[in-house]
Amino acid sequence: MLKRWDSPYEPGRPVGPWWKLKVQPFTIDAILVAAQPGRGRRAGLLTDYTFAVADASGKLVTICKAYSGLTDDELVEVDRYARRVSNERFGPVYSIPPQRVYEIGFEAIQASDRHKSGIALRFPRILRQRTDKTPAQADTVESVRKMLNDYEAR
Repeated sequence: MLKRWDSPYEPGRPVGPWWKLKVQPFTIDAILVAAQPGRGRRAGLLTDYTFAVADASGKLVTICKAYSGLTDDELVEVDRYARRVSNERFGPVYSIPPQRVYEIGFEAIQASDRHKSGIALRFPRILRQRTDKTPAQADTVESVRKMLNDYEAR
């Protein structure tokens, strides 16, 4: 947040002397592996997505979940796709064959015991589908770990 030094705090979303600074996000290309219904107005659509990258053995490991970034039309298209190709369900979660690659933007990266990849992406969001890439061309745990090491060295 940027603000004029003499500007008082005001509740809500102040404008004028207060500006929210958006930084250029880091990005990776990850594979869509699961989807589940959203909440609220998105409750009827599969809008909460799980993404994975390949480890050294080629096994896909989850790296993040993302809920935002797609337009309403894109959400409907992905919902139809996920329901059509899903071959397993685990409660509300639809398992999706690893066929689609998406560019994921995020603000920061850190080591994590929570994710199978060992890496957590902070504030992930979907930037776009990468129709120009196959899952074999997506990022890997190794390439994301290099990004983490570079980030920590800054």
